[in-house]
Amino acid sequence: MTFGFVTFSTGTAGDARLGAVIGDTVVDLQAADAALPRDMVALAAAGPDAFAAGGRAARAAPAGAVHPLDSVTLLPVVPRPGKVMCLGLNYADHAAEGGNARPEYPSFFMRGPTSLVGHRAPVVRPRVSQKLDFEAELAVVIGRRCHGLTDADALSAVAGYACFNDATLRDYQRKTAQWTIGKNFDRTGGFGPCFVPASALPPGAVGLKIESRLNGRVMQSDNTRNMLFPVAETLRLITEAITLEPGDVVIMGTPAGVGYARTPPVWMQPGDTIEIEIEGIGTLSNPVEDAA
Repeated sequence: MTFGFVTFSTGTAGDARLGAVIGDTVVDLQAADAALPRDMVALAAAGPDAFAAGGRAARAAPAGAVHPLDSVTLLPVVPRPGKVMCLGLNYADHAAEGGNARPEYPSFFMRGPTSLVGHRAPVVRPRVSQKLDFEAELAVVIGRRCHGLTDADALSAVAGYACFNDATLRDYQRKTAQWTIGKNFDRTGGFGPCFVPASALPPGAVGLKIESRLNGRVMQSDNTRNMLFPVAETLRLITEAITLEPGDVVIMGTPAGVGYARTPPVWMQPGDTIEIEIEGIGTLSNPVEDAA
C-alpha cells in the first residue's frame, strides 16, 4: 500500500481506530487531528474534503501518531457495515463456467458483519466443510443516504473502493436455492487492505485489472470494464428497493477462474495464502486456517 484509509487496532480490546497508510506506516488520524472523523463510516459520509484533510494531517502527523504497519492489526475496512449487498454472476465468463446464462437481472444476496475479516487476518475454513472457494471482487463503500438513484447520479453516492474476497463454502451455497448460508460463514470474507477514495480512481472504478492468486499462482484475472452490471447501474437497481446509507458496502461480483469450476476443483487449504489485487487499490492478503 502507498496511501489509503484503514480501520486498525493497536491490540487493546475494542480499540478500533481510523488511520491513513503512508508507505509502511499507519497514522492514527485522531492523534494527528482530533477534528477529523473518528471512524470509516463518518469519514465516508464526510466526503472529499475530509479525505483531503486526512491526507494532509497524516503527512504532517507528529511521531507519536505514527505506527509501523506491521505493528498494528488491520480490521475490515468498514468493521460493521449496516448492509453488505453482493452480486453474483456479474462477469459473463464466470456465469458460463458455472453453467449459467448471462443474467437479465443481478443475483443479489447479503453478507453479515461477522463474516468479515481484515487484511492479513486468517480466512477460516469451518469444521463442517472443506469446499472453501475464493472470489476476487471490487467493494464499493457508500458515502451518503440514497434511494431511487439514476444512472446519471449513482456514482455521487460512492465514497470509495476496496478489495474483497467473497470466500464461499460451495456445498453449503448449493444446499438451497438461496446462497446466503454458503456466503456467511464466520471470518470468511476478506475486506481490505484499505479504502481508496473514488476520486483517486476512474469513474465507477472502470478499467481496473482484478486478479486473485493462491499461493502466488494466478487463478482469476480480468478487468472491471467487463462487469455485466457496472457500479452505477447496480446502485440504481439496488436503490429501487433498498435505501443505502453511509458505510454500506456493495460487492460487485467475481470473474471466471474460481476453484469449483476447475478440474479437479481447487479449494483453499490451511496454510494457503490467498491474495486479491485490484489495480489502483492494492492487494488484500489473507492466510487460510482451520477453525479451532
